[in-house]
Amino acid sequence: MEQTLNVQGMSCGHCKVSVEGALQKLDGVSAAEVNLEAGTVVVSYDEANVTVNTMKEAIEDQGYDVTA
Repeated sequence: MEQTLNVQGMSCGHCKVSVEGALQKLDGVSAAEVNLEAGTVVVSYDEANVTVNTMKEAIEDQGYDVTA
């Protein structure tokens, strides 16, 4: 399964690493790809192991706002 999340506040390489790293630590997430220009992150995951809400919380814990 793939989900695109809109994330506000990402502006640099450090932001990209923080968000991707937080998502990739979650059980069930196989890939996370941040697009800084678009302000999005595309997450590939197994919906049996992780929910979109859990992914949003992991991003918000890094200090970014998820808008969708």
